[in-house]
Order: sequence, then C-alpha cells, then structure tokens
Amino acid sequence: MSDRPKVLVVAPHPEPPAEPRRALRDSVDTQKQISFALADHFDVVMASTLDEAIAALRKDDFAGVLSDAGDFLPLERALVTQQAGLILNTIGEGVCVVDAEGRPGFMNKRLLAWPEPVREHVRKACQEAIAFFLSLPTAQIVQGQSTRCRRCFVPIEESQQHLELMISPVLTPNGQVVQVVAVVWDATATRRLQQKIDAIDRAGRELMRLDAESLRGLHAQQRLRLLEEKIIGFAKQLMHFDHFAIRLLDRTSNRLELVMSSGLPPEALNIELFASTENNGISGFVAASGRSYICSDVQRDPRYVTGLDHAKSSLTVPLMSMDRVVGIFNVESTQLAAFTEDDRQFAEIFGRYIAMALSTLDLLVRERVEVSTRVADSVIVELEGPLNDIELDARDLLEDFIGNEPLRDRVDQILSNLTIIRTSLQQVQKGTNTTVLGARQLSETPAVRCPILGGRRILVVDDEPNIRQTIGALLRRYQADVTVADCGNAAIELLGRQVFDLILSDIRMPDRTGYEVFAATQKLEQRPPVILMTGFGYDPGHTIVRASQEGLAAVLFKPFRAEHLINEVRAAIRAREESPAHA
Repeated sequence: MSDRPKVLVVAPHPEPPAEPRRALRDSVDTQKQISFALADHFDVVMASTLDEAIAALRKDDFAGVLSDAGDFLPLERALVTQQAGLILNTIGEGVCVVDAEGRPGFMNKRLLAWPEPVREHVRKACQEAIAFFLSLPTAQIVQGQSTRCRRCFVPIEESQQHLELMISPVLTPNGQVVQVVAVVWDATATRRLQQKIDAIDRAGRELMRLDAESLRGLHAQQRLRLLEEKIIGFAKQLMHFDHFAIRLLDRTSNRLELVMSSGLPPEALNIELFASTENNGISGFVAASGRSYICSDVQRDPRYVTGLDHAKSSLTVPLMSMDRVVGIFNVESTQLAAFTEDDRQFAEIFGRYIAMALSTLDLLVRERVEVSTRVADSVIVELEGPLNDIELDARDLLEDFIGNEPLRDRVDQILSNLTIIRTSLQQVQKGTNTTVLGARQLSETPAVRCPILGGRRILVVDDEPNIRQTIGALLRRYQADVTVADCGNAAIELLGRQVFDLILSDIRMPDRTGYEVFAATQKLEQRPPVILMTGFGYDPGHTIVRASQEGLAAVLFKPFRAEHLINEVRAAIRAREESPAHA
C-alpha cells in the first residue's frame, strides 16, 4: 500500500451531444494535464460524477480535491451534510428531528439503538413540545421568545428508565415552527441518585421531628429507644445497610463510645477505640481527620480492625454537627468493594441527620438538668431567708428558756430539723446526687419479710455515699444481703470474687461507667440482672441504649421513689428466675 497522500480528481460531466463547446474541451484537457502532473507526487483517485466523489470522500482521507468550479458548491453542500451526520452519530446522546405533524425525519445512531417503545416516547414528547410552541402567540414567535428550549423528563415504566429531553423549535424566516430538534439522554442514574437523596432528606427530617414538645413526655431511655428504632429502620430500608455501628466521641477521654449497632458481633462492639489517626482502626482515623473512608478490601488495609464476621469491605463516615466531628458511622459488608462514592455521599448526608438528632436529644437532657438546677437554686434562695429567721427565733428561745430543759430540747430538735432541711436542699441542688424519695419514711417502718428479696445478694454501686447508704438500708429492710462498692473498679473486682443475684449501679462514675459494670456481668457464667441509675435522665455516652440492646433489666431515673426501686428489683429477680436459661 502506497504511503503517498491521495488527491481526488472529479472528471467533468459528459459532453453534450450538440457541438462541443471549446471552453469545456479546454477544461477537460487542463484537468488531464493537471492529473498527470499530480501523479508524480500523489495517488490520484478519479471520480466521474459527484456521487462517486462523495462516496470516495466518505471512504478515504484526501490531501486535496480537483474539480470544475461549478461542481464545488454541490460538493461542498454534500460534504457539510455528511459532516453534520457524522457529528450527530458520534455524540453520546440521542438526537432526532420531528416535523410539525409529529413525524420523525431524522434519528441518529444513538437514538436508533434504543428499543422502539423508547423512541415512541421520545416522538410523543416532541409532538407535545410542537403543540406547545404552536400555541404561543405569533408576536412571541416573531420576537424569538418561542426559540427557548423546552426541558422535560419522560419516565418509561416498562424499562424503569428516565429520559431527559432538551427540545428546540426550528423556525422559518417569518417565525413559523416547522420542526423541533431534540437532544435525548438517559437520566436514569441521575434521577435515581436524586430520588435517593430526596428520600434521605425526608428520613432526616423525620429524625429531626423528635423535637422538644414530642419528647417532653418521654424519659431518656424512651427517647433514645425511639431514635434508635428510627435510625436502624432508615439505615436498613433506605440505605440498605444491615451491619453497622454508631459511635459518639467523648471529648473528655477522646474515646469513641458505642451508641447503637445492628448485625455486628460482640467482639467488634467491645473494641476500645479512640479518635486517633494511628493504631485505632478506620473509625479512629475518621474521627480524628473528619474524612470519610472507603475500605474496598479489609484484608489489604492495615487500618482495618475486627468488624463483621467474614467482612470484606467497609465504609466509615464522620458524624458532623456544626462542622465538628461528634462521632462516626461505620458500615460493613461481606462483599469486596461493596461501597461506591454514591454510597459515601448518601452515608455522609444521613450521618449529618443522625448527628443533629443525637445532639438534639443531648441538648434536651442538658436543658432538663440545667432547668432543674435553676429551680433548685431559686427554691434555696427563696427559703434561705425564712430558714434563717426560724433559726434566729429558735436560738432566742433557747436563751429565754434557760432552766426549762424540756422546752430547750424541743427547740434543739427544731434546729436539728433545720440542718436536715438545708442538707436535703443541697442534695436537690446537686441534681444527680438526689437521694431516693420516700426512703426515710420507709426506714422508719418495721422490716418487711419479702420472699423475693429475702436473702438475695445485691451489689449496689455508686460513688455518692448517701445514695449507697440509702439504697443499702432500704434493701436490707426487705432482708436482702447488700454489698456496696464506691466505684466501678471496685464493683468489677467484686464480681470476679463473689456471686450476686442482682447489680444496681449508677451510670456516671469517675473511673468506670455503669455500662462497663454491666459488660463485666455479661462475661460471667451466671449473668445477674443489672439495673442502671442516672440523674435527671442524663446519659452522655448513651449507655442506656447500648445496654438495653444487650439485656439490661431496667433503668431508674433519679430522683426515684423507694417503692419504684423495690418494684424494679423484684421484677428483675423474678424475670431471671422465670427465664428458661435460669431454669
């Protein structure tokens, strides 16, 4: 094959039968001479007609074209048409031209490749657009207002497709619409992406409907359970995430506290993780950096730590609130490379709603604590004056009744009661240290013989001495065998040496949390029921939800009444004895 460039020579039309014209003969002679001259440097391709010339141009590339001047105009028009067709058939979208009667005059290869029902939907959309353009007043057409494109979406139920069309009118010089040109592309993926984002937005708004008014009638455990149900439900139904964990960042310890989870084994949930880019897994890295992380293959990623059994990939996104990382949302899969950039985007959007919902609950709890403290402060301020007056009057009476010992004893009793009142008010002001309501009255009644509590070994754990003493004394009235611990570490140590029938523990303690005490009981051969206590429903680590998932017996919200405590303890012991595992 020759490497020389090609030149196309278009031979003149056959001579007419009449006398040959000299100019034409001269033209033929000239073209032959030029052709011979070109042959020394080019491969010359001859074409005797315009059709042959156009066919040759479509087949090969030419460095030049030699033709009679009169043939250049039709040849140029044909080449322009050919080039336009080439462009329309090359672009990735479908293109069609539809006339005023709704008949398709042209469809490019992209559109012709689609099934006939799809092309019919396109034709109908173009026909409707023509009707729209024709309905415009003539003045608007003349002024060019009808030349604006019309954008429309066409859902195709049979193929679950969504087409997007941009339809433009073709006008005559006097402003009449004779055709429309439509550019068509498959918007199914984009449409589904938008639909999912809209669905996530609606789910997020549903989470945020857990506002102050609807939650005021619920205590913290009920609030968190309601939120947990909604989050897990949306994650499974909407996001199709079946195995995940949500951890919140405790800024005091920098630890990622587990709040809720679904489908993950205990060994994955019990791993202690901190917000750090090193040696704390992908969750720690995300919490420290604030960046999402797609792990396509857990076997090849050094940051991955134990998660779902047989996990092969994971997705972890930060929970952001006010541009601040408050936790992480970790999702696991048994498939390699199961998560895409779209999944990351969805999880980040959903994660922001989770963070806002959890923050709202936390603020409501904090508000309750603060309001209760302010009320207590106001009551103390209001009572301080009258209490001081009573104390001054009582001391005056002591001086007036010198020598009258019986009356002085009664006044001394009044002063003692004043001290008790002030101490009680101070305990109320502390909020989380409030003692058991009604315990004093019960302690003044005879001991109760209780077949359920009698002889039961109960461990009471609280760092406040008055609460340990009050609850211990109350349970002993029902003939329970009570052991007290002043911190979580002491309680966990006792669990390793003694067997208990029930554990009653505060949630917030300086060293260990109530959940850690609860988790220690779950490792025992015979797991005793556990009741957790918290002041004003305050649970910053969301311990209640986590423990409730794993078998927590009950939660008591301080201040609680003595009768309520006894009833919960009885119910927990009775439920354990009636359970098949205990039998």
